[in-house]
Amino acid sequence: MIADFARQRPDETALDDGARRRTWAELVDRVDRWARFLTDGLGLARDDHAALLMGNRVEAFEGILAGIAAGIWMTPINWHLAPDEVAYVVRDSGARVVFTDAGLEATARASGAPQVMRAGDELDAALADASDAPMPLDGPAGGNMIYTSGTTGRPKGVMRRRPPTLGRAFEAQAAYARSIHCDGSGPHLVTGPLYHAAPLMYAVYDQSIGAPVHIMERWDERDGLRLLREKEVHHTHLVPTMFVRLLKRLPEAERAAFEAPALHTVLHGAAPVSRRVKERMIEWWGPILYEYWGGTEGGVTTFLDSRDWLAHPGSVGRALPQYEVFAAAEDGTPLQAGEEGPLYARHASLADFFAYHGDPAKTAEAFLDPMTHTLGDVGSVDAEGWVYLADRASNTIISGGVNIYPAEIEAVLQEHPAVADVGVFGIPDEEWGEQVKAAVELQPGYAPSPALSEAIRSFARDHLAGYKVPRSIDFEPELPRTAAGKLTIRHLRDRYWAGRERRI
Repeated sequence: MIADFARQRPDETALDDGARRRTWAELVDRVDRWARFLTDGLGLARDDHAALLMGNRVEAFEGILAGIAAGIWMTPINWHLAPDEVAYVVRDSGARVVFTDAGLEATARASGAPQVMRAGDELDAALADASDAPMPLDGPAGGNMIYTSGTTGRPKGVMRRRPPTLGRAFEAQAAYARSIHCDGSGPHLVTGPLYHAAPLMYAVYDQSIGAPVHIMERWDERDGLRLLREKEVHHTHLVPTMFVRLLKRLPEAERAAFEAPALHTVLHGAAPVSRRVKERMIEWWGPILYEYWGGTEGGVTTFLDSRDWLAHPGSVGRALPQYEVFAAAEDGTPLQAGEEGPLYARHASLADFFAYHGDPAKTAEAFLDPMTHTLGDVGSVDAEGWVYLADRASNTIISGGVNIYPAEIEAVLQEHPAVADVGVFGIPDEEWGEQVKAAVELQPGYAPSPALSEAIRSFARDHLAGYKVPRSIDFEPELPRTAAGKLTIRHLRDRYWAGRERRI
């Protein structure tokens, strides 16, 4: 489809990272050449693997498109990983080549990859020598094998079922874009890392129906607002941490002055958002927030707009037409409306919708039956089909036999004016099994103290049942979050469980 745009508007911007720009004609030419280089130059065939270890730049986006066109698996690697973790992903994925940039080249070359190619002159020279013949639309479609964030252990590559042909893949991308309220009508701003499924693939889907894509090198509140306004952005994706920082870090007068009349779709998900934060964002930006629930494994599973959220606050939406979502008992039996349990998503037509690369046991654990999978989330579904999340099952604190869900506590503590970020988890307790601990990153102008700790706990007591109030608070310089906004809670929790037989 982007070939059509190259014919219709060849000189208009298709892709821009602030330092490098591609017109539609240039983008199509480079993707065709890159796909041919992968297949003809490097000899990669269907189901072979390649990887991208580079920052947010146009070549990373081109590489994703080229992998789809070439019929191979392309893995974008998290550039925040330590060198040994990058080497693990390269080894686990079986990548035959890693494309990188100058800043990450040393890590890429130390990863053990059979071949490494640097974006810039080296890659450009290879593409210049490659054929520009388009890959056939009736040929096989490739896919992205994106690794889960690994907040509770080693990440695993997720292989989602691919359409049978490249032409069908383009059609599926267009349909997917429209299902998440992206219509290709104007620019799409990428605010998050291109190794993460949501900011990457929502931009890919939107571009497939005509949206020029602008890529931020990294998130900055003021720069984000500037680009939304100056580029007349129509669609973007943010994570809740960005909402919090926009609301807390920018002065009220600066927020009030912001206008972006072209903006009409702000997707968000990936992590919980407190009700008050979302209410304030809707008050500020209007009813243009669209929340989803899903994961790398199954994609968007539920969806709702701002008006439906205001009518059903706290919900993450109702299931998209291709899914049925239900909460289940431990034996997989569906629960009654409103009852809480592990959430499952049943696909209407596709069996074995995804697999974890090289790990059939982990794949089997995720499926209740070939059509039904779980992401490990706990929640409920009401009588009208609105889905409500409690937390990840792996995050559940069990104190005195009672299940306590950290996300609820985090949402309350986030409202305290001194709190910039917060994570809640369970630590050992000889009497109760576990007790509730909070780790807090403070706003500028606040200093750790016993008095502040007690003030935050007092605030929690005003809004939560007593057994949910943190027994103690650790003040941290910065909480360990992934660039997608997910808290890597194990880095905080493991210090308390070291040397014990049981680790939650």
